[in-house]
Amino acid sequence: MADIISAATGRRKTAVARVQLIEGTGVCEVNRRDIKGYFNNDALVTYIFQPLKIAGVENKYDIRAFASGGGITGQAGAVRHAISRALCLADATLRGPLKAAGCLTRDPRMKERKKPGLRGARRRFQFSKR
Repeated sequence: MADIISAATGRRKTAVARVQLIEGTGVCEVNRRDIKGYFNNDALVTYIFQPLKIAGVENKYDIRAFASGGGITGQAGAVRHAISRALCLADATLRGPLKAAGCLTRDPRMKERKKPGLRGARRRFQFSKR
């Protein structure tokens, strides 16, 4: 088994992803499935590979990712964030270009909690004058 170059955790909304960068040929798997089988949307796959393209190392590393929580788009964002952080750990000179592209920024938006006395987070019950 090949040596792990670096590992990192990425987050987006409520999704969390752990990524391992391994010396290889560009094979990528998420939750032990091929990335195209797990994220069956080409736009999400392109979004995930953006940090590798910026760094110019598309076929240099194999990626093993484990994603949980949130939805498919949130997990894709978490995997992208984790890949970016792992690339920075592997090569510190990549931090500038990845940061300029917004790959190192965590998306903090989460669902707002339901408040007591309301129907949802903000929606009130219908007002009746009489």
